[in-house]
Amino acid sequence: MVMSTILSRKSVRKYSDKPINNSVIEKILEAGRLAPSWVNVQPWKFIVVKAQETKDLLCEACGGQNQVKNAQVVICCVADFDSWNKTHFGKVLAQKGLDDTTIDGIVTSSLLNPSNLGEYETLLRSVEQLTYAVSYMTLEAEEQGVGCCIVGAMANELTKTSDEMAQKVKEKLGLNNRQVLVDLLTLGYEENPKPTKKLRKSVEEVVFYEKIN
Repeated sequence: MVMSTILSRKSVRKYSDKPINNSVIEKILEAGRLAPSWVNVQPWKFIVVKAQETKDLLCEACGGQNQVKNAQVVICCVADFDSWNKTHFGKVLAQKGLDDTTIDGIVTSSLLNPSNLGEYETLLRSVEQLTYAVSYMTLEAEEQGVGCCIVGAMANELTKTSDEMAQKVKEKLGLNNRQVLVDLLTLGYEENPKPTKKLRKSVEEVVFYEKIN
């Protein structure tokens, strides 16, 4: 069943005017919340955007990608650096039943906690973790019959295309300097749905055993 959803999922950029029920949106968000995460650190936050003014600003920040402003709902997927600090990370580790010595060993480890290496490394690991949640939400959207498109090309700390626009978006979404907007999930029911062929590289091009030949 999961493979069937993977095979049918596609990027949908043209949406009808049909609204998305809140219960459907909540199921999509729940899929993201339950995604895998290293020692349950969960360095993510999700902002549900329905206001047209905000969608228009996000569209501008994404270089005019119309699916952003035309979506019924946009889920802003945010990497939260503070999730790695001792207060927050330590809390989730304690909830797993780990003792103080083990928690301190994980939180202070450069291998297990990228915040001990620097901002760039923390961003890399946070983006990695957030990707799992994004993937789960796209699959749940497909399962719910909702079209979805992942938008990652935007003004932010990753692309460094426009600091001014990136700051406008951060202020609009209430983000602090320890939070980075990484992806947008645009959601809506597909307008004039048509079957499409999933184009991917062959197995031989991407799968290797023991080492890349």
